[in-house]
Amino acid sequence: MNKQLTNLQLLSETSGVSGDEARIKNLLKDRLESHAEEITYDKLGSIIFKTKNNNGNTKILLAAHMDEVGFLVKAITPEGFLRFTCLGGWWEQVMLGQRVIVHGKQGDLIGIMGSKPPHILSPEERNKVVNKKDMYIDIGVDSLEEANKLGVYAGCFVTPDVKFEVMANKNYLLGKAWDDRVGCAIFADIVEHFSKTAHPNTIYAAGTVQEEVGLRGATTCANKVNPDLAIIIDTGVAGGVPGVTKEQANTVLGDGVAITIYDASMIPNTKLRDLFIQTAIDNKIKHQISFSEGGGTDAGKIHLQNIGVPSVVITIPVRYIHSHQGVFHMQDYLTAVKLLKLVLAKLDDACYQDIIQN
Repeated sequence: MNKQLTNLQLLSETSGVSGDEARIKNLLKDRLESHAEEITYDKLGSIIFKTKNNNGNTKILLAAHMDEVGFLVKAITPEGFLRFTCLGGWWEQVMLGQRVIVHGKQGDLIGIMGSKPPHILSPEERNKVVNKKDMYIDIGVDSLEEANKLGVYAGCFVTPDVKFEVMANKNYLLGKAWDDRVGCAIFADIVEHFSKTAHPNTIYAAGTVQEEVGLRGATTCANKVNPDLAIIIDTGVAGGVPGVTKEQANTVLGDGVAITIYDASMIPNTKLRDLFIQTAIDNKIKHQISFSEGGGTDAGKIHLQNIGVPSVVITIPVRYIHSHQGVFHMQDYLTAVKLLKLVLAKLDDACYQDIIQN
C-alpha cells in the first residue's frame, strides 16, 4: 500500500465524532509537525498548521473538518441498553443493525444498533421508518450496573465501526468518515508539498472541529487566523447511482475535483471561483462544477469572519455520505491536490488585490 493510501486508511479508521476529534488532531500533528513552520490551536480544538516557505503578505486559509457524524450516549436503560442522540445529520434507514464503537472510560466496546427481525414485524411496522428516538445500542450486557462497571456512561461518544477497503476497481476506496477526512488528507499533502517549495503567500491549513453540528470550529479557527482568502476542502453528494438524478447531484466519481458554484451556506467569491476553474482548464485538469441546495460547509462561517473573507469550496464526490461508510475515487483526490498546488503557486498579493476589487 502506498503512502497516500496508508494515510487515508489511518484517517478513515480513526474515531473522531463531533466534540471528540483529538485522535484525528494527533494523527495530523504527528504527520505534519516537521513540515510546518508553526502549529497553533483555537480553544475549541481545531489545529492550524502554518506552512514553511511563505513569501507574501496574503494569508490563505485551507480548511477541512476533522469530525465525522456519530452518536452520543444520553442514557442507559436498567437492562443495559444505550439510548443516544445523533451528532450530525443521520437518516434512520441507514442506521439499524450497524456496528458501532462505544468509547468508554475503560476502553472501546463493540455495540450494535438494535433492530427487530422481520419475522416479528407487523404489516404496519414493515411500512414505517423507525424513529431515531426509539433506537438503542446493544453492547452485550445485562444491566445498567454492568455497563457502568465497563466505563459506559451518559456522555460517551459512539463511532461507526468500519474498515477501510480498496474495492474491485482500485481507484474506488471504501471507508467511513470520508466527510471530511479526505479533505484533511488533501491539506496534509499540500502542507508537505510547500514545506519544500516556495509560494508567493502565507498558507495556513486547519483541521476544524464540530462542523457537523453547526460549523463551530470554522468560526473560532477563522477568528484565530484572520485570513485574507479561504479555500475550503470538503466532500459532496455523488450522483451517478440508481435513483439519483443529475438535478439532485450532478457530480460523479472519477470525473475529477468538483468546484462549487453554490451551496446553502455560501455563494463563493466569483473571481476566486473562476481562478480555480480557469486554472483547471488551462492545465487540462479533470474537474466538475458542483452545487448543493441542501447543505453547506465550513465556508458558511469563514466567509463572514471580520469584514468578509473571499472564499471558495472544492469538494470530492462521495457516495453514501452521512451513513456508516462511503466510497470515493482516488483520481478525484489526486486532481484536487494538483489543482490546489497550481492555484496556490500563483495566488500572490497582486492576485489577491484583484480578487477584492469591487
